[in-house]
Amino acid sequence: MNEIEIQTVFESAGQPDRQYIQLWVDAALDDYDRDAEIVVRIVDEQESAELNEQYRHKQGPTNILSFPVDLPEGIELDLLGDLVICAPVLEKEALEQNKRLADHWAHIVVHGVLHLLGYDHIDDNEAEQMESKEIAILNRLQISNPYTEINDI
Repeated sequence: MNEIEIQTVFESAGQPDRQYIQLWVDAALDDYDRDAEIVVRIVDEQESAELNEQYRHKQGPTNILSFPVDLPEGIELDLLGDLVICAPVLEKEALEQNKRLADHWAHIVVHGVLHLLGYDHIDDNEAEQMESKEIAILNRLQISNPYTEINDI
C-alpha cells in the first residue's frame, strides 16, 4: 500500500482532497514493484519560489518540485521523496491552458511521482519517454492527453 502524507500550507477552493491525490499517486506507481511513501506539500508562490531558487537556481515559483530521497547505502525505507506543489501556479496554468483544474492537478501529481522514480525531461529522448508514460497513466484515469494544444473543459 502506498502511503502519502499531505502538508497543506496553502489552501484554495480548487484543491483536490486526499482521496484524489492518493488515486493519482497510486496510478503513477502502478508499475512500481514495492510500497512507497511520499510527502505531498501544497504551498503558496513565495515558498515555491524560495525552494526553486535554493534547489534549482531558478527565479520564481513553479508548479511542482520533486525531491527524491537519497538514502545512504544499506538503508532501506519505502520513502520515495517529497513533492512540493504550488497551488496558485497550478490554478493559473489550468486557466491559461483551458484545462480542467482537477485534470491538471492529476497531471502534475503524476509528473512529480515519475520524477521521484527517476524519469526526467532534460533531453528530447527522456522527455518523450516521460510524456508517453504520463499520457498512458492519465488515459487509465480517463484524463485526456495534457500535451495537446487545445483541451476542452
